[in-house]
Order: sequence, then structure tokens, then C-alpha cells
Amino acid sequence: MGYINEYNFWLKSDYFDGATKAELLAIKNDEKEIEDRFYRELEFGTGGMRGLIGAGTNRMNKYTVRKAAHGFANFIKKIHDGDKSVAIAYDSRHCSYKFALETALAMACNGIRAYLFDELRPTPELSFAVRHLGCDGGVVITASHNPKEYNGFKAYGSDGGQLPPRESDLVIAEVEAISDLSSVPCISQEEALRKGFLVFIGKEIDDAYMEAVKKVCVNAGIPQKYGKDSKIIYTPLHGSGNKPVRRILKEIGFDQVSVVKEQELPDPEFSTVKYPNPEEKAAFAIAIQYAQKENVDLVIGTDPDCDRMGVVVKDSKGQYI
Repeated sequence: MGYINEYNFWLKSDYFDGATKAELLAIKNDEKEIEDRFYRELEFGTGGMRGLIGAGTNRMNKYTVRKAAHGFANFIKKIHDGDKSVAIAYDSRHCSYKFALETALAMACNGIRAYLFDELRPTPELSFAVRHLGCDGGVVITASHNPKEYNGFKAYGSDGGQLPPRESDLVIAEVEAISDLSSVPCISQEEALRKGFLVFIGKEIDDAYMEAVKKVCVNAGIPQKYGKDSKIIYTPLHGSGNKPVRRILKEIGFDQVSVVKEQELPDPEFSTVKYPNPEEKAAFAIAIQYAQKENVDLVIGTDPDCDRMGVVVKDSKGQYI
């Protein structure tokens, strides 16, 4: 099916909702945009998929997410016996919760219990939850440090790590085997809850995760000895790290941790940075202003899904590098 035919199919089929059709009608006179949205399927590669958010086969939307989730569910059903479960987390990006819920409902539709976090959580906590709950896999809805227009679907194995090449190839094959997007079934949230295939998780996993992190803390005596005198500025860059990072720093002994207020709360627009990448010094511009004003020892930043960290320190000349 060519891209124009695919576009028209999305407009006419009862499978796609009104909001999707309205978005597509708005580009009816822009053939270049139609082509870009429909000339191919959004690729599911090693680890998952990532793309621009929007309507179309080459975009991240609830239908392409549903397809990816069903493919992952089919993979899980083929390699795991007995009762099956998946843990699901998401970051602060546009549509992240919607895509996470869609993923959970796809799992429920396949008879797989979905443990869905009740609000945004870091990717490392998802990995922990997979192992802690004995799940057969995990999913994080995130596009990491990419621009705000993007989102993604990252798949994890039963060990809490990203899928190795062989397993990734098997998942890719299952996703690609779904040729008709409109044939993918769905289930309501109410039905999934009633059947026990959708379970919301939160504080109990947070508490267990914090205890696990403390057990693997290197040189745990150092923060206990020097933490009360060390001044730290932290920025979550509008992402999921705010609560867990500040909590663990406090619990291991760092009492003087201040947060960059402009970047404290989740913000899918990432309003104060061009790219929310803590590997780029530009992302620390506001945090460094805080550091200079408060004469702190250390600046820490994490990306939106909190699996990437950057650190700024003061050199011998008093400059933050």
C-alpha cells in the first residue's frame, strides 16, 4: 500500500479515533508531510523504537505503540511458561503516560499482568522492578535525552537489562509479523483492572529500590562522614529524577542538596534547555548559576528518564567544569 493509500485508510477506518483523523485532515494539502508520516513503518530495532510523536505509521502514537507492545507480548508468550508479567515505567515526555497505559493494556489483552508505575519513574528503577517482581520483561516509554518532539518504546528482558541481539531479533520479527495495524486488538482499562491484569505500583517499589541502592553504595562511609558539609546542586532537567535522586542523596548522608527550581518539575517541553542532555555543558547553564551563587562543591544533572548523569565540579581556579 502506497503512502497516499495508507493515509486515506487511516482517515476512513473506524479503528482510528477522531483526534488522529483531525490531525491527519490538517495536513491533507501537504503531500510531503503525508509521505513522511506514511512512507514506512516506524522501525522497531535493537532495544525498541523511537520517533516523532504524531499520527501515521512512521510516528510514535498509540497505534504504533500498541503494535510494538503486542509484538513484545507475543515474544514473551513464546519464551516464558506459566503466569507472565511485565513492569512498565515512563518519563515526563509528551504522551508518555498514554503510551505506557497503552502498553499495559496490550499486555493485559494477551493475558500478561502489567505492573504500571503510578507516576513517572527512572529507567534504572524499572530495571529493578522487573527483577524485584519477577517479571518476564519490562518497558520504558522514553526518548532519553532527545528533543521534546520525540518519544520511544524501550524493551527490557527478565534480567532488567536491555535485550541482547538474539532476543531483540526475535522481538523485531514478532513486531514485523503484524502487517495490519488495524487488526491489533485492545482491551479497556476497566476490564484489565477487573481481570487483575493491570496493577498499579509505586511506593512499595520505591522503598525497596532505595534499600537496594544503599546496599551497593561504594565507600558508604564517605557520605556519612563528609555529607553534612558537602553542598550539592541537583537538576533533573524536567525529568523523572527529582524525587528519587534527592531522596537517595539525603538518605545516604548528603544534607545540603538544593534543586534547580526552574527545572525541578516534570515538563514535556523542556522549557529551559535546548536538549535535556546532561552530557552537554549547555544543559547545566542555570545549575552553574546556582552553584556560583551558593558556592557549592558539586553539580549533578540527570536526563529525562534518569539513566544518564552529568557532573560539574569546581577546579583549582574556582571555575566550574
